[in-house]
Amino acid sequence: MKLLFSEQNSDYENYQFPYAIWALPENGETPADIFDAGFLPSSRDLDRFYLCRQVRVNLAKFKPSSENRRILRKGAGIEVKLVARDKFDYTPERRAFFKTYADIKFGNDVMSYERLDALFDAPIISHLLVFTDVETGKEIGVATLYLEGKSLAFYYYAFYDLNYYARNLGMFMMTSAVALFAERSVKQLYLGTCYSDAALYKTQFAGAEFFTGFRWSDNLKELKYLLHRDQKDLRQHLLETENYRDEFYKGSLEKISEASLFRVKVK
Repeated sequence: MKLLFSEQNSDYENYQFPYAIWALPENGETPADIFDAGFLPSSRDLDRFYLCRQVRVNLAKFKPSSENRRILRKGAGIEVKLVARDKFDYTPERRAFFKTYADIKFGNDVMSYERLDALFDAPIISHLLVFTDVETGKEIGVATLYLEGKSLAFYYYAFYDLNYYARNLGMFMMTSAVALFAERSVKQLYLGTCYSDAALYKTQFAGAEFFTGFRWSDNLKELKYLLHRDQKDLRQHLLETENYRDEFYKGSLEKISEASLFRVKVK
């Protein structure tokens, strides 16, 4: 992959010069290679990715917890079906349903019809999980996915009937995806970013891990440290922070560099 470093706001007084880091796939690389290096898509065409603190589930380690099983029981009577994008009929009724959900969850017209249509016409959606209430025959939810063989599943946007709130439909959909792809021996399920306590629900699965900026970590204490740190007025970069290095890497930059996924060879 090729990396681009795009400047963000600087804090010269504290010698902080941040960059957003983009990855562009090169010949022979697939999106799975870029995901594995800690990047998520910033383009629906899968031609540009951004480095971020994201969560994935190592599905080989997944075993449903009592909480996972409780959520799945609440969804009893809901059928889950995996559908390839070219077999999914993007009808006016579905389009209106997705738009209504997006307006309620994200704000009116944050996701316009134009943006919604572009999403469903883009390579980033290869498959969908369709959820149906068996008793009524009503379709009550759709989760959009990018799948790449057994290498990865990326759980992208989910749209669902908010009247099923009491049955935890949103969490049921995500838990169902974890269980389904674990059963199918997919290696990783990517669940998006985690920059607030509100996103910690993505870590409730055995095998959950997050990207630190240089490695994948399954230490949720480390993740909570970072979430707490985000709420402070920061005067140092993370790796300059002595108590972070001491608590999680025995104070050693060498251990951090050894753990890093990134290497640069000078030609």
